[in-house]
Amino acid sequence: MSEYGNLGVVVVAVDGSEESMNALRWALENLKLRSPTPDSTNAGSFIIFHVQSPPSIATGLNPGSIPFGGPSDLEVPAFAAAIEAHQKRITDSILDHAFGICSQFNQTEVSTHVVIGDPKEKICETVQDLHADVLVIGSRAFGPIKRMFLGSVSNYCAHHAQCPVIIIKGKDVVNKGN
Repeated sequence: MSEYGNLGVVVVAVDGSEESMNALRWALENLKLRSPTPDSTNAGSFIIFHVQSPPSIATGLNPGSIPFGGPSDLEVPAFAAAIEAHQKRITDSILDHAFGICSQFNQTEVSTHVVIGDPKEKICETVQDLHADVLVIGSRAFGPIKRMFLGSVSNYCAHHAQCPVIIIKGKDVVNKGN
């Protein structure tokens, strides 16, 4: 089998979960990128994609309104800055883990893309904006009750993404020895 394939842009969504890192391992092991042509440098690339929650969602709390008629939409800049700094540290940790996996596969054609928002919507928007050839995403395999309350990002993407979606299920799908 050839070392190269015909995929130009492979987006792998990671959220720090072992399932998303398994999806990255699977993509690196099984998907072949387009090689650069002699007259162009248009080689394929893997894009590690992460969605941060907006600061208000990430904290799950709000300093609240000032009692007895104070403003209800007051923002505390130091509070927001601390949350944003914490989220950046989390994102950096997730991307460092992902780059470590890429180095195990000697994959150098990797870039990152980070956005803030709802993962389901942002993943679908981004694969369209990046003209992705395929989206690879892990599945946490929530039961029906958790899925009803939390939703399934992979299920949403399978139905709404404008490119083929590969959903990697289970923990033992990828050989972790690589």
